[in-house]
Amino acid sequence: MVQCSDDTLYTGITTDLERRVDEHNNSQKGAKYTRARRPVSLVYREALENRSLASKREFLIKKMKRKEKIKLFNTLI
Repeated sequence: MVQCSDDTLYTGITTDLERRVDEHNNSQKGAKYTRARRPVSLVYREALENRSLASKREFLIKKMKRKEKIKLFNTLI
């Protein structure tokens, strides 16, 4: 999960976290949503065994309310 410059949150999955955050910040390959809200910073990540599990977890996180997402990544601090 990244936090955008306008303080919104964006959730996605990737196999290469560093590359993907760099794309969100510096490339046209970044998501359309984040390209308009640069820079973004990584606030939360999870490592899962495979893409299927990652997609299911992404779906659950995207359904969360903003307060729940913030609580999720604040528990790691």
